[in-house]
Amino acid sequence: MRLSIKPLAVAVCALIAIAAAAQDYPSRPLRFIVPFTAGGGGDMIIREVAQRLTARLGQTVVVDNRAGAGGSLGTEIVAHAAPDGLTLLMANVAPMAINVSVYKKLNYDPVKDFAPITLLASFPNILVLHPSVPATNLPQLIALARTKPGQLTYASAGAGSTTQLAAEFFKSRANIDLIHVPYKGGGAALIDLVAGQVTLYFSSLPAALPLVRSNRLRALGVTGLARALAAPEVPTIAESGFPGFEAVTWIGAVAPAGTPRAIVTRLNGELVEIMQAADMREKMIAQGAEPMTNTPEHFAAYIKSEIVKWAAVVKQAGIAAQ
Repeated sequence: MRLSIKPLAVAVCALIAIAAAAQDYPSRPLRFIVPFTAGGGGDMIIREVAQRLTARLGQTVVVDNRAGAGGSLGTEIVAHAAPDGLTLLMANVAPMAINVSVYKKLNYDPVKDFAPITLLASFPNILVLHPSVPATNLPQLIALARTKPGQLTYASAGAGSTTQLAAEFFKSRANIDLIHVPYKGGGAALIDLVAGQVTLYFSSLPAALPLVRSNRLRALGVTGLARALAAPEVPTIAESGFPGFEAVTWIGAVAPAGTPRAIVTRLNGELVEIMQAADMREKMIAQGAEPMTNTPEHFAAYIKSEIVKWAAVVKQAGIAAQ
């Protein structure tokens, strides 16, 4: 019996080509897609990461904001991009772990269509109000909402985002009625909140802190179980009468499925070193974010566990895409 060596030769040639591509990587500029509008907390972090990654790789890393559908549109672009390591995604908890339970159909699979690289950061949300709202603490806000049922509005970065889930969780725990006003990202939500077009917003902490410190917004509470190192003066919602209240956001980096392992490993090493640099950690903590990195395998397992966790929250809150 004769065995053809042609398939084996083809496979070997393919492996050699992949190895060569990984060795020359990157030969062209990279695109880092952020699936939300510019100005949000994750966007701010990715822009800093992109600058540092540009210096380390010797190729320009361009941040490309592609907002829509709670982060799903930008995420879908990366899912269908060439697996050459030149298109990366800011993986966010909403499109990667929440939207699968919110939308009836997604044009990507958060587990099968991506090659996880590493977590990058985690940060709590912060409940902020327009200064014209006559409430300086949570009890006052709740009392105001109960006197005006269905009149106060809350912004969100989109249906199914952690900004909406935090607000819906708060509504349920406080037994108040608020009207949801969804946006295509955190930046747009903050713009309208500062302009007084909406009443409140569970913003990402990094994006809201500068506005709080300049007295353009008022902070009432953070959604982590512990006070934020960047804003220790702001109480947690948990300690303000709602024990166990927690809703945090995470971001990471992923590439399209099929990206060569050598490229994923290279990017993991570069990004981990960037996030663990002392000046980067200091900058992130000052913005309200906590640098968090891990291996591609651990990040993949984390994404799966988050899908299960948020599915239960979405079901309990009855959230659906609008």
